[in-house]
Amino acid sequence: MTNLARKMGLPVLFMSGVMFGSSLTGVAFAYQGHMFQARAALNNALTQLNAALPDKAGHRVNAINLVNQAITEVNAGIQAGRM
Repeated sequence: MTNLARKMGLPVLFMSGVMFGSSLTGVAFAYQGHMFQARAALNNALTQLNAALPDKAGHRVNAINLVNQAITEVNAGIQAGRM
């Protein structure tokens, strides 16, 4: 057995075990990329809203509250996807 084969043996065996184990437990590694991107976009929106001038007749504050609610919901969705 070559050095490379020995070095690659353990990682390949490990990943095989992970893949086999996840197939037995359902969706152990659910793709959450869109949820993470949505959360990042919402955090960016929150940063921009906080930087905006407050003279918006209460609409800026309402938008901040709604974005915070959306972030909470996205976080709950990410947690639900991990179960």
